[in-house]
Amino acid sequence: MKRLRLTPRVDWRKRAEELDFSFHTIDGQPYWVEDAAYEFTAAEIDAIEAATAELEGLALALVERVIGSGGYEPFHLEDGAIALIEASWRNAHKNLYGRFDLSYTAGQPPKLLEYNADTPTALYESSVVQWEWLETVFPDTDQFNSIHEKLIAAWKGIRDEGNLTHFTCVRDHDEDRGTVDYLRDTAIQAGLDTAFLFIDEIGWDGTDFVDLDGEPITSLFKLYPWEWLMREEFARNIPRSQTQFIEPAWKMLLSNKAILPLLWTMAPNHPNLLEASFEPGRIDGAVAAKPILGREGANIRLAERGRTIARAAGPYGDEPFVYQRLAPLPVFDGNHALVGSWVVASQPAGIGMREDDGPITTNASRFVPHLFR
Repeated sequence: MKRLRLTPRVDWRKRAEELDFSFHTIDGQPYWVEDAAYEFTAAEIDAIEAATAELEGLALALVERVIGSGGYEPFHLEDGAIALIEASWRNAHKNLYGRFDLSYTAGQPPKLLEYNADTPTALYESSVVQWEWLETVFPDTDQFNSIHEKLIAAWKGIRDEGNLTHFTCVRDHDEDRGTVDYLRDTAIQAGLDTAFLFIDEIGWDGTDFVDLDGEPITSLFKLYPWEWLMREEFARNIPRSQTQFIEPAWKMLLSNKAILPLLWTMAPNHPNLLEASFEPGRIDGAVAAKPILGREGANIRLAERGRTIARAAGPYGDEPFVYQRLAPLPVFDGNHALVGSWVVASQPAGIGMREDDGPITTNASRFVPHLFR
């Protein structure tokens, strides 16, 4: 694994916009960058792929274990959320995709930092945008990237025969809308009939959730976190509806960082896991303190012997935290590199690389393409 220094294509912005990749620049700073790329060996890609499959298996086993034992206390869930989780698991509601964030140093096992299991973004750039870059810049190399093909295959398994599959997200958020538009496109390629509406446009007719034309919403992909949804008046109608949600409600467990200590308890000393605890001070050495429902690095604090190494601001500081042994990201030319490893229908599907000047990856961290030989 190494970081290559490159000269960006002179027309990279034009190429990105031709791919409808509108959020290539955020707040005036490049989000997609081409002055570098991460190069792996085939053996390193195999190690990441194997770790991803192993972690997904552990995650699904943990869901079954929590539901079977009723061990919901660490997740701080309301009864209504628990009922939805159990119903969706019992009815085998299918999941579509997720992203494991990994700390990976060549020659060592990839380590799980967290699982973005409900509403992961950085999908389109991981799938289409970096593949286009590879084909034009390094056409004689390869890339760990079967995301697009696997999404189309997964949608065929989820297809709601004879009904529309609706897609929704919030307004005025380019990255969310771009992600939803891409997923909708893969569903169309899989043969699904689809429609889009913003989440505030979803109605309730007393029996069903409905779209703006009054059509029942039988299948809904929502790029909107379950924990946000459960706080809204909307949630009280979910048990009475016939709507199948993507991601399913059982993903509420896996999108909660309470899984980190629980996975360690279930599989102590597993090579792809880091020691984690619900108790501050329980782990010797450097730790990462993480809010259980935090997103995009917000409110994470890295500390050693009580001294703060790094901290990220955010809105999640009042909720419970977990404490995970720190696995520092590898640093290349001053850039901290994180591997985002995708699963589609619970199968490893590819990676996207993010890097930052600091040790905490946030929503503003840069996306860098990758290749392997």
